[in-house]
Amino acid sequence: QVQLVESGGGLVHPGGSLRLSCAASGTIFSIAAMGWFRQAPGKQRELVALMPRFGSTNYADSVKGRFTISRDNAKSTVFLQMNSLKPEDTAVYYCNVLTGGATYWGQGTQVTVSS
Repeated sequence: QVQLVESGGGLVHPGGSLRLSCAASGTIFSIAAMGWFRQAPGKQRELVALMPRFGSTNYADSVKGRFTISRDNAKSTVFLQMNSLKPEDTAVYYCNVLTGGATYWGQGTQVTVSS
């Protein structure tokens, strides 16, 4: 089993920044991909950014140029740096890890962008 613990969410003004972190622990095999999804009220969960072990990183069009995903392989941790935040970025953000042929989700962290 793999446990994911997220941190870094909160309330920020439009134009502000936040950095989300997600640390994976437990029985971790080679991590195939790490990423972030989000779900706004009344909407479906959507991909924000995905970093595979091999290949290119993918970003949602709505966050390109503003968000940056990175990972620390030694610590099995993935980060999401969010800049120039907009009210429409308000959502619960979920960490996602693909390892050992299974997909794991974090508990979610609330990001609210409001003046």
